[in-house]
Amino acid sequence: MSTQYLAASTVGNPLANIAIFGLFVAVTMVVVIRASRNNSTAADYFTGGRGFSGPQNGVAIAGDYLSAASFLGIAGAIAVYGYDGFLYSIGFLVAWLVALLLVAEMLRNTGKFTMADVLSFRLKERPVRTAAALSTLTVSLFYLLAQMAGAGGLVALLLDISDRAGQSIVIAVVGVLMIIYVLVGGMKGTTWVQIIKAVLLISGAGLMTLMVLAKFGFDFSELLGSAQSMVSGSASEAVAARDVLAPGAQYGGSEMSKLNFLSLGLALVLGTAGLPHVLMRFYTVPTAKEARRSVVWAIGLIGAFYLFTLVLGYGAAAIVGPDRILASAGGQNSAAPLLAFELGGVLLLGVISAVAFATILAVVAGLTITAAASFAHDIYGSVLKRGKADESAQVRVSRITAVVIGVLAIGLGILANGQNIAFLVALAFAVAAAANLPTIVYSLFWRRFNTTGALWSMYGGLISTIVLIVFSPAVSGSATAMLPSADFDWFPLSNPGIVSIPLAFALGVIGTLLGGRTPENPDKAAEMEVRSLTGVGAEKAVVH
Repeated sequence: MSTQYLAASTVGNPLANIAIFGLFVAVTMVVVIRASRNNSTAADYFTGGRGFSGPQNGVAIAGDYLSAASFLGIAGAIAVYGYDGFLYSIGFLVAWLVALLLVAEMLRNTGKFTMADVLSFRLKERPVRTAAALSTLTVSLFYLLAQMAGAGGLVALLLDISDRAGQSIVIAVVGVLMIIYVLVGGMKGTTWVQIIKAVLLISGAGLMTLMVLAKFGFDFSELLGSAQSMVSGSASEAVAARDVLAPGAQYGGSEMSKLNFLSLGLALVLGTAGLPHVLMRFYTVPTAKEARRSVVWAIGLIGAFYLFTLVLGYGAAAIVGPDRILASAGGQNSAAPLLAFELGGVLLLGVISAVAFATILAVVAGLTITAAASFAHDIYGSVLKRGKADESAQVRVSRITAVVIGVLAIGLGILANGQNIAFLVALAFAVAAAANLPTIVYSLFWRRFNTTGALWSMYGGLISTIVLIVFSPAVSGSATAMLPSADFDWFPLSNPGIVSIPLAFALGVIGTLLGGRTPENPDKAAEMEVRSLTGVGAEKAVVH
């Protein structure tokens, strides 16, 4: 990535940018404080009292899911790599079909607060809850890492902060705001922030899409041709040689590159159904029917948004140009803000930048409360206190955990600053798909599945994915790696999904076969099957 930076004058007025963002923070903080007045029970704090309708929750899911990776990372990837960058959008969207068809309704019927409620329903509670909570914390940290990196890159562009020390301070400020949202508002406050953010983000992206199309007479072919012409005229030989209208600009050229794309696609498509902060959203609605409605709403909104990213990415390539994008502070992640400045000057840049910041804040708040709730409810309440912890103690532990997670996220975000955040999120999807999805599917659909299979699958998927990521080109061995000066990348793929996901499914089967010939608790297995399919008993607490 180039180390040249644009001057502040090329990206608008830094004071105007930060003022608009400050206004958003002030408005949402008022909303969070008002929402927090009704946080009297654990259900209020962890699931918003299950008081959100399907459409409300669908908008909130869209707000949770459309992260900085969706807005900044994908637009940048399309602007620089074209067709291959849009594959992120396709993967993220198709993944919702897996979530809708496999897990949404059944999880809502079977669980109470967290993913571990489902996984431990008919298995041995303490070891399974521990594994599920560790998986939740790991996925959340990987996802938080991407959002924090997005915050650093965005502010680098808006405030012309090109040194890592200044960007690190910005990441720390975002982390502190995230912690405040969670401590004060809980799930209810966080949900309203996500609803506001989703409306702003989709509206802003829709407005920019219309403005880009208007520039080219609403002729999409002309837009694509202009984007290819701009790329072909790049000062960089590597960029100029790309055909951004055909596959292969990023994942072509070699068999290993194509295998890397297949691995990435597998992680994206299967990862959503295992993301703890998305799964936890299904518990904020009163019934399974509302859970289904919320996913349908989410698919519609998310699908529209990803169509917008196609226009925004190619629009940034045609209007801003890949050279300027790559040379700016923030690199690829700056494509959308730079396009906003070209289309609408300081005002539109300020609004879009505030929306991008809102995106980061809302997503990190949702991730943090999910991880904190998992630790407080699963580790503290169910494992350490054996189900005897009162609700106020669980909420208190959740708040303490939120602070610890916030500090960790700040540190990891500083380390990952400068990486493409769509790619970083794909790593979180790989962890979720390997560590969580096999156990969720087996728990819901395989009556013989047992505790041994669950532990083998979760720990095997989690450990294998993390080990392969650590020894991949994403961490070392290249100029764009997290540790560019190191070189221990013996695993050739940047995303390990093609290895770790099938391995986790296989380990679930092997562990189950080794763990016994009959179901551990046939009565519980039968109850779970009836409850997941019909919703009978879904409002009761999970009792073991």
